[in-house]
Amino acid sequence: MKCSHIALFVTLALLLINVPVSESVTCNPMQLSSCASAILASAPPTSACCTKLKEQKPCLCQYLKNPNLKKYINNGNAKRVSRACSTPFPNC
Repeated sequence: MKCSHIALFVTLALLLINVPVSESVTCNPMQLSSCASAILASAPPTSACCTKLKEQKPCLCQYLKNPNLKKYINNGNAKRVSRACSTPFPNC
């Protein structure tokens, strides 16, 4: 995986830290950093990735609406990770 992709993902995620959705979930795209290699390099998702993906599921539609994050959330690898983690991809 290219370091520039990871750096870009982290930088974009930092822009959206702590965007609240409800009292029980704090939207924080940095929480999905454990999924970066699975999304960017087609690696299998880790258990940490799946756990965070399930936690951040209520936030995914919000991330899809953000042009800086949309390309990471709405792509084939992200959908593959979603399936592998048994977390349905959102219909926003």
